[in-house]
Amino acid sequence: MSKVCVTGVAGFIGGHLAETLLREGHDVVGLDDFSSGKRDTAALLAKHPKFTLIEGSVADRETARRAVEGSTWVFHLAAIPSVPLSMAEPERTNAVNVGGTVNVLEAARAAAVSRVVLACSCAAYGDSPEQPKHENLVPRPMSPYAAQKIACELYAQTYTRAYGLPCVALRFFNVYGPRQDPKSEYAAAIPRFTTRLLAGQRPIVFGDGLQTRDFVHVEDVVRANLLAAMSEKAPGEVINVASGRSSSLLDLIATLKQVIGESAARVEIEFQAPRPGDLRESSADISSARALLGFEPRLQLAEGLAGVVAFFRGAMTGSASSNSRQSRSRSA
Repeated sequence: MSKVCVTGVAGFIGGHLAETLLREGHDVVGLDDFSSGKRDTAALLAKHPKFTLIEGSVADRETARRAVEGSTWVFHLAAIPSVPLSMAEPERTNAVNVGGTVNVLEAARAAAVSRVVLACSCAAYGDSPEQPKHENLVPRPMSPYAAQKIACELYAQTYTRAYGLPCVALRFFNVYGPRQDPKSEYAAAIPRFTTRLLAGQRPIVFGDGLQTRDFVHVEDVVRANLLAAMSEKAPGEVINVASGRSSSLLDLIATLKQVIGESAARVEIEFQAPRPGDLRESSADISSARALLGFEPRLQLAEGLAGVVAFFRGAMTGSASSNSRQSRSRSA
């Protein structure tokens, strides 16, 4: 099997992708500066003999070169994925999100890498009213973060055309699954709703809860990345990765309550004022992913949520047991 580089390897998606690559027999070099990635994820991967970790940032040219050198495929997921931070510090986030991407592409070009797959974002669509979102829509970035991700897409297409480096940009929609951190500033709705309902606390919804999102399971996203690395039709393309089905936040919470069971059934929602800039609707057209990648989402929302609930239920039980042991130890 080949050597593969995963930047942002300690992140939510990067960790799941690296696990799959290792399971399939690849040697994996992971790069992460742990600004948002989790050391627990890196420690889990480090148990595998074919995993090598390089701690550092893609914003450093030499670090990117070391990570990419000798790789057949590069999956570039490293970023500062924060819209608020990009609003407050556009230069710093640009240095990582755009400058770091150029460093990775330059390293991949020098190493004659067979394929580069870049993680991009549905934030590119901004407040475009057209639904579902398809890749031919004119981008409408509403934040520096969205603009930076669009720039990465353009660089990927340019490196494909100008240098013959086969690059694919994947626009992820609302990715969810086990190991998402509900306490992170980057956390999505699902881990926050799940942990609150499991604890008997009211899930907080900003607005009326009728806003829609396309939730796609991380296992499907991992598969889309692997397909993008292998498809001969994909280089030079920007492709939506989503489930192709949108759900309102109210429907999402109702499904979570059904999955969790009786303990969550009577927990009411806490409604708060809408947040400025929140989108009303977001749904994805995944016909390009089907045609160019042969991608078909496999996990329906209820099935995916069952796995998320099982993960957090186990994590909360383990934490409670650990706290209990520590309390008994102190008492002794």
